[in-house]
Amino acid sequence: MNIGIRLHDTKPGTLKERLAFAKAQGFTCAHVALSKVLDDFAMEDAPKKLTDEYAAAVRKDFDESGMECAVLGCYLNLTDPNPERRARTQEIYMAHLRFAPKIGARVVGSETFANPEMKLTEPAGQSEEAFRLFMDSLRPIVRCAEENGAVMAIEPVWNHVIATPERAARMLEELPSDHLQIILDAVNLIAPENAGKADEIIRNAVSLLGDRVRILHMKDFVLTPEGKMDACACGTGSMRYDRLLAFGKAKDLPMTLENTVPDNAEAARLYLEQAAKAL
Repeated sequence: MNIGIRLHDTKPGTLKERLAFAKAQGFTCAHVALSKVLDDFAMEDAPKKLTDEYAAAVRKDFDESGMECAVLGCYLNLTDPNPERRARTQEIYMAHLRFAPKIGARVVGSETFANPEMKLTEPAGQSEEAFRLFMDSLRPIVRCAEENGAVMAIEPVWNHVIATPERAARMLEELPSDHLQIILDAVNLIAPENAGKADEIIRNAVSLLGDRVRILHMKDFVLTPEGKMDACACGTGSMRYDRLLAFGKAKDLPMTLENTVPDNAEAARLYLEQAAKAL
């Protein structure tokens, strides 16, 4: 199994040091969000910062660590109502897509936030208008991915614009490119009101999106007494992984952990590996 971790969840350090921390805990791949890993990297500077020289340095750190870059994170808002900000965001995504193949990243990962504050105000965030704005913003980004041999991977989230497997499938149908794929984070599809149907939700997501999933994000959840969902490390909540692990093993998909801390990351990895062996 190819299990990784978000590098900003490791012990603090340089990129090389964080990769070493992850490797020492038994991980084989990583999700890197440069602005969260490096103190001197601002997303606004990406178009000028992500040079060939910078890519060579990042690739060298990954290669020397023996780690794979599964995801290059670029989680910005493509449905910002301000056209100038939205255009600037598109430039940042395109810079990441040009950069990703140079560092060996499988995908550039993103979610589909509904407004500049990255929160949903229902029903506006899941309206047809929001969907159309997102698709209009996404098209030139996917063209850039095609031109650069990169992959843009969208992660559906229950309270975002691409909120359900059905809406993600519609996105893929309207923009049929091999350079547009899916990151499946099963917990992100589970809302507080349907937490008891988690297995059904996973089955539906795999059925509708399985052929286009390139990465699995792995975490757990607990439902609080107040009826809210709290994400947590794998093996510390209510999530069942049998269906998801069987899917991931069959497709040989990288799995990157989320919502871990250095003290429980290795235990979360071992939990998944043991669960997979029991299948």
